[in-house]
Amino acid sequence: MLNRENKTDVIIVGAGPAGIACGITLARAGKEVVIIERGLFAGSKNVFGGAIYTKPTLEIFPNFETEAPVERRNIEHNFAILGEKDSTTITYRKDDNTSYSVIRGKFDRWAAEEARKAGAYIVEETVVRELIKENDKIVGVKTELEEFYADVVILADGVNSLLAKQIGLRKDIQTKDVALSVKEVIKLDKETINQRFRLKDDEGSIVEIFGGPMLGMLGLGFMYTNKDSVTIGLGVTLNELVEEGLRPYDILEKLKQHPTIAPLIEGGTIKEYSAHLIPEGGYKAIPQLCDNGVVIVGDAAMLVNNLHWEGTNLAMISGKLAAETVLEAFEKKDFSKSTLSIYETKLKNSFVLKDMETYKDLMDVMHSRKKAFLSYYMKKINAFFEMFTSVDGVPKKENYHKFIKSIFTDRKISELFKDAWAIIKLLWSILL
Repeated sequence: MLNRENKTDVIIVGAGPAGIACGITLARAGKEVVIIERGLFAGSKNVFGGAIYTKPTLEIFPNFETEAPVERRNIEHNFAILGEKDSTTITYRKDDNTSYSVIRGKFDRWAAEEARKAGAYIVEETVVRELIKENDKIVGVKTELEEFYADVVILADGVNSLLAKQIGLRKDIQTKDVALSVKEVIKLDKETINQRFRLKDDEGSIVEIFGGPMLGMLGLGFMYTNKDSVTIGLGVTLNELVEEGLRPYDILEKLKQHPTIAPLIEGGTIKEYSAHLIPEGGYKAIPQLCDNGVVIVGDAAMLVNNLHWEGTNLAMISGKLAAETVLEAFEKKDFSKSTLSIYETKLKNSFVLKDMETYKDLMDVMHSRKKAFLSYYMKKINAFFEMFTSVDGVPKKENYHKFIKSIFTDRKISELFKDAWAIIKLLWSILL
């Protein structure tokens, strides 16, 4: 017989957005919830750009816009294509409340406190070593100090999720399916940020960065404005780093020195440096999401939409849907895989898996044509605007003809056809 002295309704491993969203939803419904977090506090070990999106966040925290420690309301989204020294930037600007920049160390602590207020119990600085299984059902967890038991265990323990691997719900992660993300938070005064990014005090700007020191690699950079700091970072797939013998910190240093980026952070001082693995495998890398007595959410379930830089909102909604499923399981008094698989159905009916399925072929295409799409064509975009904005005494028509000719002379026609066919197949899978 099992020792049931430490028995509760639900145990959640991990106090990130997925775990907290799940815990607070269950606690509000009157369930006893224990959230076990290995960090010093919720949010202490994350790497995040970062923006949270208003609509999904409101589903979990209706009060967050007025009470949470948000930084700035993002009104501008920039897409910067960097060459070695030049760049082309596309800017979309709209004055609304679509997203907010946050510093996760602050935001997650606030969210954890909201969960505590709702009745969840959070155990910090505690590592779950393994899951307890009895009669083919997960019934609890073992920490380095003691054992805890529950009707259901929720795994929100991040991209590595050794616990999911331990019980056979996932295989070893392939290096192509994860990125090593590094970031720095650089302190700048509010007035400097406002002037450099053309903002007012409460307004924020997002910059998604392609190319530069990442030309030809499956890697992207990012910048976010906070109240008195700028977050800058990048993520590169692990297999790229291994194959090229690169260190992400060195790539970040080169990115910070690019002529387009350097003026935006000039004079700032580094407040924080961090690194973390990010799921990049997409829809095809999603593991089995549940079994008897156990459900997987957030990064542990590989729920990241890498094209749109969406992870936190997917994590929160997956946590909420997992909680709703668990509540149904309590009503039925059935915590089997067949009942908990309702979670997967809920995910499929939500934007989470619908969006991820839309881009299910994206990473395959990018891996196979990365040198073309992430180097050759980016260079051509910048070359076009260099030609278009130059006055060199040569008739414009001659420059146009020369540029068009270069597309076919700089790259084999057979490769151009392969590129076009890859785009057609990708668009076909996305739109149909």
